[in-house]
Amino acid sequence: MANLERNNKILLNLARKPGNNMCADCEAPDPDWASYTLGVFVCLNCSGLHRNLPSVSKMKSIRLDHWEDSLVEFMQERGNSAAKDIYEKCVPTFFYRPRQKDCVVLKDQWIRAKYERREFTGENNYCQQVYNSEFESTLWKKGRDNKQFLKRIFLLSRKDFTLRYFIKEESKVPKAVISMMDLNAVFQPEKIGHAHGLQISYLHDERMRNLFVYHENGQEIVSLFNAIRATRLAYLQKKNPTLRDIDLIPQITRNCLKEGYMEKTGPTQREPFKKRWFTLCSMNRKLLYFKTPLDAMELGAAFIGSESHGYSVSEICGRSSRGGRWHCSIVLETPERQFVFMCEQEQEQREWLDAFREVISQTMTPEDYANEANLRRGK
Repeated sequence: MANLERNNKILLNLARKPGNNMCADCEAPDPDWASYTLGVFVCLNCSGLHRNLPSVSKMKSIRLDHWEDSLVEFMQERGNSAAKDIYEKCVPTFFYRPRQKDCVVLKDQWIRAKYERREFTGENNYCQQVYNSEFESTLWKKGRDNKQFLKRIFLLSRKDFTLRYFIKEESKVPKAVISMMDLNAVFQPEKIGHAHGLQISYLHDERMRNLFVYHENGQEIVSLFNAIRATRLAYLQKKNPTLRDIDLIPQITRNCLKEGYMEKTGPTQREPFKKRWFTLCSMNRKLLYFKTPLDAMELGAAFIGSESHGYSVSEICGRSSRGGRWHCSIVLETPERQFVFMCEQEQEQREWLDAFREVISQTMTPEDYANEANLRRGK
């Protein structure tokens, strides 16, 4: 018993050290599981994914399980930082490193790529072969005007920075040619209803166009996602030759700051409130709204500038005189008009207020001014 307590105490102290105090795979704080074959400390969620690789990784709880002296010594010798030097030696700059709140398929394939396929150890040129050339994949794509998913062929080209998709395998003319200039890809498994669901967005005639796709194979869809990131980075490097990669990496993918249903009324505020699906992106400062989460095209958009340029947001307490089913109000003031939104719950109202305030507090860039002008011209 004394030996058991001593070993668990040693492991708990090891897990508090810098490097070990965050999950080796998703950086969740205070991991309390460890792979005694890889020598890494991981969180509960990632430990479950490690169990899917029994030939590579074997797990124990650092609090509850019995640890032999030899295993404790190995954990002392290895640890997260030393393991990272081995398994993440050659991770490409564009490659997405999942975080705690990311979806399962991203974390699962990151763990498999590191430890099972050893893609980043420098033992092979796997990444160069996969991501530095054209990437072709057959995906299930949601139809624009219905809920049915149909097989479509997608071709990603590094040569001309485009993503094309074709209706049939023998088709020579693509259904769409999407430029890397505006393309954005994010995983949306809950919205799409598939664990490997990927949303691809781009501008089409100055309006946002959404494609919802998935692949049954997790490795295939994550490889496509990272291939898109590689091509996006190459495009940004060509467009901004004076900027460093460290400045370009955050621009590769635009993650949604907040999305969900609210009710809105029209410009005169005499129109009835209608339920709409909203998405807010802090990178391009746009609030888009759709009829449903899986709409192919936006119904409208609003630019969210900074406080110094006449933008503000506030809440209204009590029931609106203009009706509507929901009664947690938000008023967004812009130089051109006032937007009134209704949230169903106070928690949603607080989250939207915080999201709007986060964007409004950010200083506008020259690109933001251009986006604001383009949106106004489009109206």
